[in-house]
Formats: sequence, C-alpha cells, structure tokens
Amino acid sequence: MGMRFLRGNSQTPKGHAIFIARSTRDPRVVYSTYCLVPPIPMSLAKYLPPLFAAQIPSEDLQGAANIAGMPIPPMLEEGMSPEELEILAERRDDDLCDIGTVSSEEMERMQLASLISQEYAQLYALYIAQASQASLPSHTHRQEPTLLDDLDADELLVETMPERQKLAELGKLVGMARYALDGHDDALLQDTKKRMERIIRRLPEKYRGTELVTAATSNRPQSAKLAELYLSRAYKLLDEEYADIPALDRAIRDLQA
Repeated sequence: MGMRFLRGNSQTPKGHAIFIARSTRDPRVVYSTYCLVPPIPMSLAKYLPPLFAAQIPSEDLQGAANIAGMPIPPMLEEGMSPEELEILAERRDDDLCDIGTVSSEEMERMQLASLISQEYAQLYALYIAQASQASLPSHTHRQEPTLLDDLDADELLVETMPERQKLAELGKLVGMARYALDGHDDALLQDTKKRMERIIRRLPEKYRGTELVTAATSNRPQSAKLAELYLSRAYKLLDEEYADIPALDRAIRDLQA
C-alpha cells in the first residue's frame, strides 16, 4: 500500500486530505473519500452514554480510543471526477493523494479507506513529532538545520505512547498485516512487521509481543485467530483482568498444537 501526493507534500501533510482510487476493473471509474486527522486527541468511548458503553465489548471500546485518521465517508465512494476533486482540494487547501486501485467490492473499499487513513495519520503524526523536536531550543551551540528524514520520528512517537495506545497501534497493524497477506503484498507486509517490532521493543515481555508479531505476519492456518488471541490477552493484562488469562492461554496452546 502507499499514496502519491498530487497536491501537498508527504513530508508536511496538512492533516486533511482527499484520497483518489481507481477501479481495478475499469480505470475510468474513480472512487474517493476525505480523511481528517483531529488536531486534538480524542476518544469516542468518552462520549458514549454509559448505557451504550456497557453493551460494547471492552476490546471495541479500546479500539475507539485515540482516534487518528478518520475517512469521511468511511468507504471510498464513486461520484466525482479527478478534475472535480483536484479543484475541490485547491479551493479547500487539502492534500490530494492518489492511493492506487481498489476493487468494486464495498468491504475492500471500506478497508482501504480505513488503512490508508491510518497511514496518512501516521505521516501527520511523524511530521508533528519531527517539527516539535526540531523546534526545541539549543542551549549549547547552533546546529545546522536537520532534515526531516534525519530524525527517527517513528521512535520518538512510539516512545511517548502510553501502553494502551501502543496496543491500539498494534491492533491496527495486525489488520494491515492480514490485509497485506490476503493481497500478497510482500512490501507492505515487511514494512508493517518492522513497525510492529518497533512498538513491541517498548512493551514489557509479559505482553508476548514477539509471538503476536509472528502470528500476525504468518500465512499459516489459524494465524489470524492466534494473533487475535494474543492481542486480547495483552489487553486483559493491561486491564488487570487476570482471571481471564488462563482461558486465553489454553486457547492459544490449542491453536498451536
């Protein structure tokens, strides 16, 4: 997966972008959606009435925390031409990104909209982290301007995440890894694996991050379910719901047998 900026710059994303994709069957068919990265962190779970929140599994509530890139509408939709979208982006001062091709299946258009929005949100987060780091005053000597590429902003960003956000990012990357496996996209799979490994290096061993990454990036039978179990186990540990751990461990052993 990847995106090509037709307007704007991947080094300095604005935090709001129009995405364009073409149909794999007919390149004349154009799909689009809008991505917004909230400038202020928010959690949808915070705004749910207690009555509704009680009916939603804890894993889903945890996934609603720390909203990053939101595709609006949530699925790539047909209806506007590339020329119209270009004019619209110019008038609104949006980034305009070509995200490649997608099938006409609604589920795939929804998955791509979600995944590419997270990728764009990560570009934005890296830009903000790098800009913040570069703007820190120097108390010793004047340094030469540092290029964005020279700073390992991924490391800076992960370092500042609380454990819950790290697990939430791992959950998103698990989905991206499975998407790459289904689409036989080796480049995306390897990139996703590196990003997962960067996160697990900063998590306690009790979360069994190495096993999670192995399961998430494996095409062996039951590997997707195994990754899901490892992630659920990590959340149970985080929330100190220790009574649920033995059942998850047994389920993991059964799948590995």
